[in-house]
Amino acid sequence: MQIEVTRDVFRLAQVFTISRGSRMQAEVLTVRVRTGADRGWGECVPYARYGETLDSVEAEIRSLPEGVDRVALQEALPAGAARNAVDCALWDLEAKRGGCRVWELAGLPEPGPEITAYTLSLDTPEAMRAQAAEHAFRPLLKIKLGTPDDMPRLEAVRAGAPDAKIIVDANEGWSAEVYADLAPHLVRLGVALVEQPLPAGEDDALIGMDRPVPVCADESCHDRASLPGLEGKYDVVNIKLDKTGGLTEALALREAALAAGYKVMVGCMVGSSLAMAPATLLAQGAMVTDLDGPLLLAEDREVPLLFDAEGVHPPRKELWG
Repeated sequence: MQIEVTRDVFRLAQVFTISRGSRMQAEVLTVRVRTGADRGWGECVPYARYGETLDSVEAEIRSLPEGVDRVALQEALPAGAARNAVDCALWDLEAKRGGCRVWELAGLPEPGPEITAYTLSLDTPEAMRAQAAEHAFRPLLKIKLGTPDDMPRLEAVRAGAPDAKIIVDANEGWSAEVYADLAPHLVRLGVALVEQPLPAGEDDALIGMDRPVPVCADESCHDRASLPGLEGKYDVVNIKLDKTGGLTEALALREAALAAGYKVMVGCMVGSSLAMAPATLLAQGAMVTDLDGPLLLAEDREVPLLFDAEGVHPPRKELWG
């Protein structure tokens, strides 16, 4: 088996801003694995928040022996973007060699479409109200927040999309005091979930704090080893393939989280349809699906995922799996 890695860039439809910065393009790594005539592929998005760069992740991938399989991969690389791309490529290869779909290999029910959130970029209240009005037809909007003065943004989005279900992502940008002040207003404005309000490592303040809206761990939850540290702080865990290090660990994390009493959100980095494709299997029955990466792009893979009124559909076999 041979492993190849290339870099791809996808232009965004507009500037995408969160509390940590802005971008105009998605830079990803594409991994292709080949055995004879059979090929599989996967995608990852290195994330600076976790100390990853395109160079460092590519080096991790290139360090792997050519004959590595999914079982050996779990020990060969840590949870993160590098392992994700290779793991998903190996799942795809295995399905192609077996003439079946990945969901069958994994012992999962046949997947269907799931309603996905659509993300509104952090901006001025006026601009966010305009974004909300433009996308008010969507059933679920995700608002990027994370500053001490987010209340006008919340009010503006609700005014722009009075009927949409709203979730909020603070990206670690609030203090305990800011979150406590905002919590009653989250209820008043009908917010259904708040994601990572406090910085990972500083979230002990959530223990014993009133949580009138379910609180979701994102940066605080990577893989199964994260779960013990979430007790008493969070109600939901956000599972992302680039954090778990692939579909193999993501499926195990989902099972463990549900068994521990957490609800599940399935999220993504900003990537192409190839990056989202494996996550559509993970998202079946999730409390929240947030796989809108391709909707934020101005260009995508040759065979993209289908998004329609039913949500994001599982991939065609020509794309992945």
